[in-house]
Amino acid sequence: MSLTVPSARPSRAAAAPPGRRYDLDAVRVGAFGLLILYHVGMFYVTWDWHVKSPYASAAAEPLMRLVNPWRLAILFFVSGVAVRFATDKASSRGRFAASRLLRLGLPILVGMLVTVAPQTYFELRQDGAIPPDFGAFYARYLSGDLPLLTPTWNHLWYLVYLLVYVLLLLPVLPLLRRLAAREALGRLLGGPWRLLLLVPLPFILFELTLSERFPTTHALVDDWGNHAHRLTIFLLGVLAAKDERFWGSVDRALPAAAAIAILLVPARLFAQPLYDALTSHDLGDGAWTVGYVLYAWSVIVALLGFARRAVRGPSAALAYANGAVFCWYVLHQTIIVAVGYALAPMRLGAWPEAILVILATVIGCLAGYELLRRVPGVRIAFGIKEGRRRSSSQAAPQGSGRTAPTPR
Repeated sequence: MSLTVPSARPSRAAAAPPGRRYDLDAVRVGAFGLLILYHVGMFYVTWDWHVKSPYASAAAEPLMRLVNPWRLAILFFVSGVAVRFATDKASSRGRFAASRLLRLGLPILVGMLVTVAPQTYFELRQDGAIPPDFGAFYARYLSGDLPLLTPTWNHLWYLVYLLVYVLLLLPVLPLLRRLAAREALGRLLGGPWRLLLLVPLPFILFELTLSERFPTTHALVDDWGNHAHRLTIFLLGVLAAKDERFWGSVDRALPAAAAIAILLVPARLFAQPLYDALTSHDLGDGAWTVGYVLYAWSVIVALLGFARRAVRGPSAALAYANGAVFCWYVLHQTIIVAVGYALAPMRLGAWPEAILVILATVIGCLAGYELLRRVPGVRIAFGIKEGRRRSSSQAAPQGSGRTAPTPR
């Protein structure tokens, strides 16, 4: 998917030639990179995850809470922006749907059958639930004869949800285009304070009405609270994509958004132990929810605004990372789980173990991408675009509300 700009950007924002939104390329790469590090962190916190380090503790959990509210929200927003630009360039909605079914559907299918299966294997091995014979395990994995639901998509749920949202979007795309052409979103949110204070309102409502009733499952069919958040911010990205009024408000809101986010950091770091006590009262529950959502949206606006100012054009590193990051996303969690499982019995110490897990994940993702990109017909199954290599002007981004406190 490629992002194009309809007109010149304000002079204080990052300048990008027509046909490219390098700032959003950088946001996308940064968000996926953070997601990879976050999943390394899941090996070390007390929250439920596939495998656990012997050094797992609550020590890193405050830092994980800093990124929990917005780390996936920003990906779905950028996804909405990218889908809008891509659909405007597509010859028809039908052909675009077919291209997304291939581009997203094939990595999901191959992921469930190949990439994700070892995660379940190592999880059950660490629990002592299965013998070491991988062949016997895989037959049971395909048949669903395991203590866990299989075959599964695990971390690839993001691709599943994105594909479903794209298919749901296409029938109403003409209406959304007409709204966007009138800059309806920018007019509604014109001015930094309206942008910062109005957008959180639906997400606060979702938190108070849906999130507790429908806890996050990532299982698609019963995940209504999560869908409300993700689909809404995805549609926000679709409407905002070419709305210069909206992006002008982002530019002007940057200082206030950064200030709000910084002021709310102590609450995200230290107030969690008080949350259960606060939520015994409706007032405390509402105040926590407002702060949670306002913090998340302020961080997103600040990151978008900072990227517009800081990323001023193409670079070889950004082009390479933008072309590789989808593949890295597909591969990374399996590498973390496998390496973590192998290192846990060695009792190397928390820091040596963590450094080795991070290095192995980075090297594994880089090596996996370099290998898979050279295999025609296979690379597309791992999120690598088929065809000639993309130059720095061709690599393109793709890809709110609340994230579950202990996501898988």
